[in-house]
Amino acid sequence: MSKQLLKGNVAFAEAAIRAGCEAYFGYPITPQTELLEHMSRRMIELNRVFLQAESEVAAINMVYGAAASGVRVMTSSSSPGISLMQEGFSYIAGSEVPAVIIDVMRGGPGLGNIQPSQSDYNQVTKTAGHGDFHPIVLAPANVQEAIDLTVLAFDLADKYLTLVFVVADGAIGQMMEPAELPPMRELPFERPSWALTGAFNRKRNLVNSLYMGVEGLEALNFKLQAKLAHIQREEVRYETQFVEDADVVLVAFGTAARVAQTAVQRLRRQGLKVGLFRPITLWPFPEAALAEVADKSKALLVVEMNAGQMLHDVRQVAGIHKPVKFLGRIGGRIPLPEEVEHETEALLAQLAVAV
Repeated sequence: MSKQLLKGNVAFAEAAIRAGCEAYFGYPITPQTELLEHMSRRMIELNRVFLQAESEVAAINMVYGAAASGVRVMTSSSSPGISLMQEGFSYIAGSEVPAVIIDVMRGGPGLGNIQPSQSDYNQVTKTAGHGDFHPIVLAPANVQEAIDLTVLAFDLADKYLTLVFVVADGAIGQMMEPAELPPMRELPFERPSWALTGAFNRKRNLVNSLYMGVEGLEALNFKLQAKLAHIQREEVRYETQFVEDADVVLVAFGTAARVAQTAVQRLRRQGLKVGLFRPITLWPFPEAALAEVADKSKALLVVEMNAGQMLHDVRQVAGIHKPVKFLGRIGGRIPLPEEVEHETEALLAQLAVAV
């Protein structure tokens, strides 16, 4: 198939449809509203389920119900809406049903603004609801990856019976780039054996996250922790550039990684030994790969569009043995390549003096 010019939000939506999304429930909030608008037209055209809920709380509980019936289901929102959905995320995780969440992040805290931000890193990787669980979190850096990772999200959700988030800042949701969409998958999929189908000729199924006894709930949690450990072994994704000889490695994801990449390319042309490490899975975080890269370098510079949320994970991996510096822009600002270059050059100068 040939490439076409696509807005990021439209790419998310159409990729979900082609991946087999059978039901969508959501509530409009910028900067992801075009995603919902595209679903409202296309899902009806394809005789699938679309419903604009009365709130984000209602939307995530509708997702929960559809997921329990075994259909491929999705919602989308932005930062304050994701906050409202957290109770539902925990119910979905505790019930072990698959669901996909698209989070197009905006500035915060509070209502903040509609400018691009990475303010939800902690929210989706650390606190996506009460209890001991993690969703898989995928972070695209361009429109093509928005498509590819959305398709992957549905497959991972079904494979592990879990929540999968695809998170992007508002710049990726609003930008337009050439990208290639996948072919349409055929529907319907065969319903899994655990699904609530209303069938009278098989044993009764139960989808539930309520355990009144401690033994049953602890057993569920041990099962979830074993699954999460397996995901941590098998589903880590990342990208590196020029890290083999780098004195300073920039660590960034999403749009911040694109800015960092530009800075790295400019500095390499000046003969400076600089590299880039880009996590694609924010959870599971690529700890082992980053540790290996950090071991070969002299220092790390974390670049984020927040006050330093991924920074804590990087420092936990590498901060004991190597200096970890930070450059962040907050409130919806995107760091400029010149800012990243300046910080990197300053760090290289510090390293040279230390020697």
